[in-house]
Amino acid sequence: MRVNVLLFDAGSDSEGIHSLEIAGRTVVLLFENPDDAERYAGLLEAQDFPVPTVESLDREDVELFCRDAGYEARFVASGFVPESDEERLFMAPPEANRDVSQWKDEESLPEPEPSSSSELDALRKRLEGLL
Repeated sequence: MRVNVLLFDAGSDSEGIHSLEIAGRTVVLLFENPDDAERYAGLLEAQDFPVPTVESLDREDVELFCRDAGYEARFVASGFVPESDEERLFMAPPEANRDVSQWKDEESLPEPEPSSSSELDALRKRLEGLL
């Protein structure tokens, strides 16, 4: 069976799949109906999210990818009717999304950590100066 997923930079080395963070889980939506996937992509675009491409892929392949990556695959059937707040996110993205303007670079850049208390104090003073 084929499902429709939302991909960013499809076919490139920096390809990414759209996911939701729900209660500490990373959820990938698998749309049965391509029109539902297109509508969801349009809603993301309206929120100034990068424009995803709807791709039709084999469901087993996507579910295997999700398992290997530690993601949860959620199938959204045609005519799906949400029964909870969580399931409403399968029909429309949350109003507040994670900033993805630098999503391609996030994994490659380690988070800098101050190495001493004097560096922490200097950082604290700079931040206080901004206030």
